[in-house]
Order: sequence, then C-alpha cells, then structure tokens
Amino acid sequence: MKKYSFHNAKNGNLKNCQISNRNDLEEVLDLGFQPLGDSLLTKDQLNKPETYYPLKLLRSKSLGHSQLSYIVPGNLVYHMEYPYKCGVTAEVVMHHTQQSKKNVKALNLKKNSLIIDIGSNDGTLLNEYKKLGMKVIGVEPTNMAKYANNRGIKTIQAPFNLKIAKKIIKQNGKAKLITATNVFAHMSSLGDVMIAIKESLDKDGFFIFENHYMVDIIKHNQYDTIYHEHIRNYSLKSLIYLFNLYSLKVIDCEVLDRYNGSIKVVVSNNKKIKPNWSVAKTLRNEKKFGLTNKKRWDKFRINTKKSKEDLINLLYKLKKNNKTIVGNSCPCRSSVLLNYCGIGKDLIPYIAEQPTSAKLGLYLPGKHIPIVNNKILVKDQPDYILLLAWHYAKPIIKYLKKMGVKSKFIIPLPKVKIVK
Repeated sequence: MKKYSFHNAKNGNLKNCQISNRNDLEEVLDLGFQPLGDSLLTKDQLNKPETYYPLKLLRSKSLGHSQLSYIVPGNLVYHMEYPYKCGVTAEVVMHHTQQSKKNVKALNLKKNSLIIDIGSNDGTLLNEYKKLGMKVIGVEPTNMAKYANNRGIKTIQAPFNLKIAKKIIKQNGKAKLITATNVFAHMSSLGDVMIAIKESLDKDGFFIFENHYMVDIIKHNQYDTIYHEHIRNYSLKSLIYLFNLYSLKVIDCEVLDRYNGSIKVVVSNNKKIKPNWSVAKTLRNEKKFGLTNKKRWDKFRINTKKSKEDLINLLYKLKKNNKTIVGNSCPCRSSVLLNYCGIGKDLIPYIAEQPTSAKLGLYLPGKHIPIVNNKILVKDQPDYILLLAWHYAKPIIKYLKKMGVKSKFIIPLPKVKIVK
C-alpha cells in the first residue's frame, strides 16, 4: 500500500494541510496560548510552572475542514492518568447503546463478529457490542485500559498502529467492524492509523466513526471544541478525499445531534458498494453552507469574539450586583472557554462535577479553579450556575433541579443566555 508521509504530522508547527499536503491553509481563529485541557492539576502542582501551547485554527480553502497550527506530542495529551471516563455520562451510555444496536442491524453482523474500538476508553461502547454477542477488542493508550480490562472488556493498552493491528489479526483474525468515537480527529499519526485500519479490516469489513462536524462547529459557534486533542475537524468532502487515498470508500453518513452536531461516517473496505443517497446530500449541504467560502469562516471568528465579550460582560455585571456564580461540569472544552475568556476563581470559585467523576479534587489547568462534588450546589444555592457542558444543558438542568438546586443557569454558547 502506498504511504503518504505527510499524513503523519511531526510535533510542532503544522503548515501544510495534513490531509492533502496542499499549501492552502488560512488562519481563522487564535485562541491564544493555552494549557492542555485534560491535564488537570493536583494541589501540589498549583505552584509549579505550566506549559502553554499555541491554539490556532486553520482552514483548508479547498476541502472545507480545519486543523490546528501546532501539534502537541501525543504522550503529553493522552497521559496515563487521562481523566475522561465516558461511562459516567448517562447520555453517552445511551448513545452507545442505540448506535451499537443500529450498526449491528444495518451491517448484518453475525454473532462473534470481531469488533475493534480505537480509543476505547473505559470500554463502554464495546460493552454494548458484547451484550449483542460480538467478539470485542479495545485499543486504548491510557490507564482507562486497565479499568476496561477489569470490567471484562479485552483491551490492549497502546496507541493504535500497524504493529498492534498485526498482533490482533494474528490472534483473532480480521475485523468485520472497526469503530472510533470522537478519536479519529485526535491522532497526529493519521497515516499510520489509516494503514492499520486498512490492514485490520476483513475484505467486506466496515469502519464507523463519529466526530465533531465542521458545519455544526461553525453553525453553533462551538469555538470551545477547538483544543489540542482535536487536531482536525472534518468536512465530509475532506473525509472522502482521505479514504480514497487508501482504497476505502465512504458509503454512508449521518449528522447526529450529539455535541450539537457530530458526523457519523460509514466506510467500506469493499469499493464496489454504492454510496447511500446521504453522501451526495451532505456534500450538497456543505457546498450550500459555504465551507470553502472565506466569508463563512470570517463570520465564525466575529461570532467567537462577540460571544467572549458577551459572557465576560454578563459575569462582571452579575458580580457587581453581588450575585454568586459557580461553574458546572468540567469537560475539556470548559478549559478552552475559561482560559480564552480569562475567567478565573475571582468570578467562579469552583466547578461542580458529578460524584462519580475522576476529576474531583483536581484543578482546572491555567485558571486553577477547584473541581468539587456537585452536592455542594444544594448547600450553597448559588444565584447562577455557568453550564460548561452546555451541549447537555437540558439533561443537566433537569438533573440539578431534581437534586434541589434552585439557581438560574447561564448557557454560554451558541449565544449567551440565562434560563431559569
């Protein structure tokens, strides 16, 4: 198979398009120098120096996707104690349950078909496939692999590459399905991953992945999804271009509500399969939306700056009127938003997280805001709660009200608003 060396980006500045290698990139947003959003701090680390990295978004003029201008080494981004655990979020578990059933039916997968999940985290998705009678193997570089193995989900603790792929094939044969949920945009070694996927798939196998969708990032002003983990944010046009290089074919796609707009893409190792009508329709929608139009991206930049100003002005106004404000939920995007807007402990004394979170007792990088058990909200009854996982606003508000929280809620994006 032909190798495309430019698909494996080196650490540091990335000047050319990682997908096409074209020199057609244009800067869209500069969110400043920021710490790694999921490198939460212990109390002992608060007085030690932190490393900040550039966080600039570039757009591809020809393919309509975006990428970062700077690559942070993967072992720093996905350190062993990486704190995200997908199984603690009810909405995520529900989504995985629904999608696993849907995929098994749509692809007509037989019992004991091999499914490999790239970036399998705590094994939540594979656990759903296991319930459906599938043979499952996870590949996860962080210590979440240990947690998954302890719950009975066979998981290899390593980054996904050709060496790991060959090990899996030797022991288990080739996969009928490979999945990657919100990780396919994260790896700088894109070429190695593509070759490993191609090698691991059965001749009639499929690769299904989900990622934030560039159209909806712009449409919903989701600048907080731009962080060092998300090296690329895809358009469907860019994905078709990429998979064609590796003799893989995009045959279906769907824009999901998850994260206020994710794209689910189905890729076939059998190039004879004809694409579903959804592929042509989504390409037309991207063209109509203007993903290769400079004006669309310029408006995104303007909306981002206005959103920042509106949020800061609101918080200071409330503070001036002696209102108490705290934060709720600490996904990686919360670090981007708070560091970009310059919001610290003077405005938000703490961020509340659910009792099962691995982030409790730690501190937000950059702003050093403590992360505490959300039971404190019932005791404190703050006047306002800033929802940092605003994309889950409805279920979070419902959950907190059921707990007995009587606060008003600030939703920072797409536009700043207050809800009761």
